[in-house]
Amino acid sequence: MSLEELVADIEHTYGEMGESAAVSLDRETRNELALLAAAYEPDELDELVRRGAHMLFQTAVETGNLDFHLRSAYDVTYDEYLSGMTYDEMAGGGGPPDRDDTRRYQF
Repeated sequence: MSLEELVADIEHTYGEMGESAAVSLDRETRNELALLAAAYEPDELDELVRRGAHMLFQTAVETGNLDFHLRSAYDVTYDEYLSGMTYDEMAGGGGPPDRDDTRRYQF
């Protein structure tokens, strides 16, 4: 996999979701969501789900968990995704530049 494939997968999933996503909840999740709703008193339960997604994303980035999964699946990191290029591309595409050793120390 590659950076281009990651971008394509993200764009595809983003397009499929649209403005809302239907999510099925198990018993434990419903209980936790109900407790959070009682404590935070949001206008809509959707707000708690959005906060949960933001918190999961932030935690995954901060702990390196997102990078681990991205590297495993796409061989890129979140920083590479944000910049739009891999570390190899940032460094010039590979090894050190070719040098003309006969002129190396000439000024």
